[in-house]
Parts: sequence; structure tokens; C-alpha cells
Amino acid sequence: MKRLSLSLVLLLLFFWGAALAQSTAYKEKIFDPGPLKSIDSRLKVKVGQIAPDFTLPAIDGRTIRLSDYQGQKNVVLSFVPAAWTPVCSDQWPGYHLARGLFDDHDAVVLGISTDNTPSQFAWVRQMGDLWFPVLSDFWPHGAVADQYGLLRGDGMTERALVFIDKKGIITYTHVNDINTRPKLDLIAAQLAAMNK
Repeated sequence: MKRLSLSLVLLLLFFWGAALAQSTAYKEKIFDPGPLKSIDSRLKVKVGQIAPDFTLPAIDGRTIRLSDYQGQKNVVLSFVPAAWTPVCSDQWPGYHLARGLFDDHDAVVLGISTDNTPSQFAWVRQMGDLWFPVLSDFWPHGAVADQYGLLRGDGMTERALVFIDKKGIITYTHVNDINTRPKLDLIAAQLAAMNK
């Protein structure tokens, strides 16, 4: 089992590096805001509680409701601060390349930012598309992020992950330093823990 876990971590690190190389291909189109305040919100949700439901528009024209996944899939909410920024442009392509990890744990990623849908659409197309839904929390501005306690004072969301099991229960939350992406081994460990 340990050998399998080490192999999985090494594979994930490889994919993460490939995602970084992919984003550097359009580096001149990325806005770099410089270092930001690490964390600028207070989490309003707790492990063990039912995840607050929401409905948001996706870039493919669908409307996604969190509760539609209940009883069907584990869910990882991936809040990112802003489209067209360096760390965000590395983070989601990494999840795209690591799709097998999520599939193996019967999980879906729901990517959320406070950007409007047209901006998200153009950004995702520039990154080469993604297998998971990208949702706009633009209007009312940041309402879902605020409901979870992840809306920053500047109107962006924190860089955060919320793990929700098939019963709709929050199993883990992680608010990352906004200036760095969460490590894939953390995600792998939490997904494995959800399926025990």
C-alpha cells in the first residue's frame, strides 16, 4: 500500500510539473498581481456539517447545483481568486491532468471564482479546457464564497478546498496561502480518507 501511495505521489508531481509548463506557454497573457495578503477571510463552515447548497452558472451553459451530486459523487470545491493570474493558471490544469485521481475516488471538482462567465470561458479555453465544471460566483458577487466564509475583502475568493462526501457532509476544509497552490498530495490524502 505504501509503495502504491509513493507511486501515486510521484505521478501527481509529474502531472503538476506538466501543468506548469502548459501555463507558461501563454505567460504573456497572465496578469501578475504580485504578493497578496495570505488569508483575508473567516471560514463560516465546519467539518461535519452539511455543505451549504448553491446553484451557479457554468461556462458550458449549464446551471450546477451542489445538492445534485448528493448520493452520486464526492465533491471537491476548488475556490480560486481570479482568472488570468499565475497561480490559478497552474492550479486547475494540474487537476485536469490528475483526473484519474479524482475518478479513482468517485469525486468531481467544481471550480469556482468570482470572475464573470465570459472571462472564465476565455481563460479556460486558453488553458486548453478542463474536464470539470468551472462556475461563476460573479452575481450576486461572491455570494457562495461569502456563504462559506471564503470571500476576501478585495472581492476575490480565498484559494481554498472544501471536501464534501456523497452524503453532502463537509469532511475537510483547507484555506491555502493565496500566493501558492495547494499540494496534490494533500488532495490525494483527503480523497482517500473520504472513501474509507
